[in-house]
Amino acid sequence: MTALELTIPDTSAMEELGIRLAAHLRAGDLIQLDGELGAGKTTLTRGIGEGLRVRGAVTSPTFVLARTHPTAVGVPLVHVDAYRLSSALELDDLDIDWAGSITVVEWGAGKLDGVSDSWLRIAIERRTGAAADAALRPGDEVDADEEPRHVVIEGIGPRWADLPPLD
Repeated sequence: MTALELTIPDTSAMEELGIRLAAHLRAGDLIQLDGELGAGKTTLTRGIGEGLRVRGAVTSPTFVLARTHPTAVGVPLVHVDAYRLSSALELDDLDIDWAGSITVVEWGAGKLDGVSDSWLRIAIERRTGAAADAALRPGDEVDADEEPRHVVIEGIGPRWADLPPLD
């Protein structure tokens, strides 16, 4: 397993990270996104969608559980919100074409067993208080929605034995 740690200063930079990540994705890739509500999971996915040139807007699939977005690169982006799912079996019931899609699963911890032998696990931590202050320069002002995020990207399995440069 390899890991990369980044400090992402704002939502624009989170989308840019998604765009950079998209350049390395191909059919069959699976990304697990973890982080509290408001951490930036959907913002990162929006950037991935922009990098893949999806048709339409990438929005949270909270109420529909999964959305498939056609892309200009020919491989669909499947965006899943697994928050309300209790197991990998319920995820399997969504009938996702894992091999033919690039799949991003929000709240996927513990629910991806058996789906793939390789995936990216991306943990996003919203930094507040002293942790946020440490990432700022003197004089910086921060909107509550624009607080820095600490992002850890872990490559799991043979596909991600070497993480691409994303910083």
